[in-house]
Amino acid sequence: MRMTALLLAVVCSTAAVAQDRPAAPAAPAAKPAAQAKPKAAPAKPKPPQSIAGRLQACLEIDDATKERLNCYDAVIAPAPKPKPPAVKGVMDCRAFKEEDERLGCFNGFVEKLPKLPQ
Repeated sequence: MRMTALLLAVVCSTAAVAQDRPAAPAAPAAKPAAQAKPKAAPAKPKPPQSIAGRLQACLEIDDATKERLNCYDAVIAPAPKPKPPAVKGVMDCRAFKEEDERLGCFNGFVEKLPKLPQ
C-alpha cells in the first residue's frame, strides 16, 4: 500500500513540475517557418448519382460522337458478346460489339428515362 502511494506521489509531482516549466526554445532554423495559408471553403460533397443520373448527364455531349459513347461506357462497361441477347434494358446495350449499335441502344433507353431531380 505504501509503495502504491509513493509511486502515485512521484508520478503526480513530476507531471506537475513538467507543466510549470515553459517549453524549451527550438533551435534557430535557417529558414523561417512557413506561413499558414487560409483554407478555401470546402466544396459541398455531391451525393453519388445513380446510374440513370450519370447516363442522363451523357446526353449533354453531342449526339453520335465517340465522346458520348465513352461517357456511356464509363458508366456501364462494355462486355461484347458474339451473339448479343434481345435488348430488354439499358444494361443489355453493353453486349453489342459495334460502337454505332451500342450508342444507338444507349440513346434509345436514356432518352426515354424521366428527368431526375438535380
